[in-house]
Amino acid sequence: MREKSDRTIYLSDCQSFYASVEKASHPGLENLPVVVAGDPARRSGIILAACPIAKSFGISTAQRLGEALQLCPNVIVMRPHMQRYIDVSLAITDIYKEYTDLVEVFSIDEQFLDVTGSLNHFRCNAEELAVMIQKKVAASMNVRIRVGIGPTKILAKQATDNFAKKNQNGIFTLGKEDVERVLWPLSVDKMYGVGSRMTRHFVNLGMTTIGHVAKTPLHVLKQKFRARFGKQSDIQAEVMWRTANGLDDSPVTPGTFNVAPKSIGHGMTLPRDYTTAEEVDIVLLELTEEVCRDARKKGYTSGTIHVFCMCSPYDAPTGFSQQRKMPFATNNTLKVFESVREIFHRNWNGHPVRKVGVTLGSLDDEEITQLDLFEDVIKLRKLDGVLDGIKDRFGNTAIIRASSLMKVGLAADRAVKIGGHYK
Repeated sequence: MREKSDRTIYLSDCQSFYASVEKASHPGLENLPVVVAGDPARRSGIILAACPIAKSFGISTAQRLGEALQLCPNVIVMRPHMQRYIDVSLAITDIYKEYTDLVEVFSIDEQFLDVTGSLNHFRCNAEELAVMIQKKVAASMNVRIRVGIGPTKILAKQATDNFAKKNQNGIFTLGKEDVERVLWPLSVDKMYGVGSRMTRHFVNLGMTTIGHVAKTPLHVLKQKFRARFGKQSDIQAEVMWRTANGLDDSPVTPGTFNVAPKSIGHGMTLPRDYTTAEEVDIVLLELTEEVCRDARKKGYTSGTIHVFCMCSPYDAPTGFSQQRKMPFATNNTLKVFESVREIFHRNWNGHPVRKVGVTLGSLDDEEITQLDLFEDVIKLRKLDGVLDGIKDRFGNTAIIRASSLMKVGLAADRAVKIGGHYK
């Protein structure tokens, strides 16, 4: 008999999602190695997804396309189609909602489902319901899902990443009673939230397994973190300790992404090194326009501007990440660009630029933002609104700055992309 406080939570993951969608959209590719990669003519030519057949040749996600082609010269390279992936992801969400109303999007290919109240309705256990959902998604979308099952979100996630993805049936249950026996023996890099850098820190602390972290008393772990990371690391230490022990009180929350953003930003890797101030200014203005348009669409202004830059060479990059406050909060492109340009040129070392980013922070509601007495803010907002309306109706390139029509301009290219990838 399950206690009232017990929950049954899934973390559902779509296998090789982008590649699976491409295979489903192109009959005849079912038994061929397929990868989805950025534009190979640009530096974004890395593997975004590889199907299991491609992975059998040693191809992996985030690998350079050239390296993948050396491992498998006959691999089918597909350009990403982000709008298609978004549409399929939303369709899969709708399928999940046929089984529970508690569905929380975690990423484009991962979602949490709380099926605690669904098991009695469907008169089955957790694994049987997972199989039912697998079959429905496969039949409807031709995409295979893997399901990690646990009493908490963090255990469901770790069940998926470490076990369900490796199981033949794509399903694995990790209960509270299994944590010490099943989860703790895994190397510490297998713990959710632990990347290569944190792995090195744990190893230097003598913690090579998840169990080593879990069995360390929390106050001792905090002391170790303070000695290595400083006084502000207590929260990080507790998150790591709770993750290792599978402790997570957070509920599955539909509409997680509907909360107000803390910042709005855009960045890009340039197609080549930009070496002159004039070239960089054009891209910075384009990024600023994207960011400010997003802010206006969402009804926010900002008084804090953050600018990021990475310079070549690739093997030993330099750059900066700086921010400044403006006298008044705004979302007007030219006003923000004045600060963006000032930050950039005050911090740029003159080396060739390969990545740039612009972010608005400290967001305020546009309707209650303090007005600048020396500017006709209402007039500027009306003008911005007219321009935004034309772009919304006729496309992002319906109105474009003359500078963006120059050879170094990227606005037209980015207009046909979502998140830096082709729609």
